[in-house]
Amino acid sequence: MRERWQKFTETAETYFLAVILENLPGRKASMIRAVLSGLSHVFGVIVKLRRLLYSVRILRDSTLGVQVIAVGNLTVGGTGKTPVVEKFARALQDAGRKVAILSRGYRSKPKPVSERLLDKILLREDTTPPRIVSDGQSLLLDSETAGDEPYMLASNLRDVVVLVDKDRVKAGRYAVEHFGCDTLLLDDGFQYWKLAGRRTDVVLIDCQQPFGNEHLLPRGTLREPPSHLARASVIFLTKSDGKTAALRDRIALLNPRAGIIECVHHPLYFEDVFTGERRGLDLLQGRRVASLSGIAQPESFESKLSELGAEIVLARR
Repeated sequence: MRERWQKFTETAETYFLAVILENLPGRKASMIRAVLSGLSHVFGVIVKLRRLLYSVRILRDSTLGVQVIAVGNLTVGGTGKTPVVEKFARALQDAGRKVAILSRGYRSKPKPVSERLLDKILLREDTTPPRIVSDGQSLLLDSETAGDEPYMLASNLRDVVVLVDKDRVKAGRYAVEHFGCDTLLLDDGFQYWKLAGRRTDVVLIDCQQPFGNEHLLPRGTLREPPSHLARASVIFLTKSDGKTAALRDRIALLNPRAGIIECVHHPLYFEDVFTGERRGLDLLQGRRVASLSGIAQPESFESKLSELGAEIVLARR
């Protein structure tokens, strides 16, 4: 049942993404876009109102007395957050900090529906401990239970605590009390305002699609208006080709104080998933290949294969 539902949601996501990016022509798609535009205005009002409620302290945030670094973005989709979280975690750990990565665990295995419904009906506070993907010594959960990204982080960072919970205040408190962590890294945490304190907001912007199609959800891919970039402490420009002058100028208007760091993504090698053998980047030169990808923006992956000399005869996303 769960697999069937996941397949349905993936199919629906693919269809609506094609609609909002205007890759689907026709009257039906145009009507859907018109409806989504109306919903985007409603979503924008909700986002601004929620931010205002936090600003005037009607909605309260929490402070845990430790350093909080939130890594996120303004858009839905892949900007390279997880690799940046990994690099932050390595650097902080090497500098002597005790780091915990807090993730919501997108598409991780949730509690049974019956339990979640009962909690809501009875207004019960969720006291379930966060899922411990890594205790800083051992990998404790599989990817299905933890979610792909927390599992990958825990696999690559065996000396860093990785916790999964929708309530990251609870997860952060658990990391401080049970593991003695003094630094909390929020993976995809720019919109998570409940956890404050000594907080640094790191925002990633994909140079290929800086603000998506400039529309808020659900008509576009923006989670917040570009003006909310003013909250950022540091801005990473990912997938940079060096031609970022116009984007930098726009960012300077939105947030003249934030430091800007450019990131260049490039492949290092090919690795055999069965043997672990690594091969050079000339492996694909002149070859006909099939491409299979499960990432937010597969176009960049496929174009990189072509740049390496491959002829893509089949692409599945």
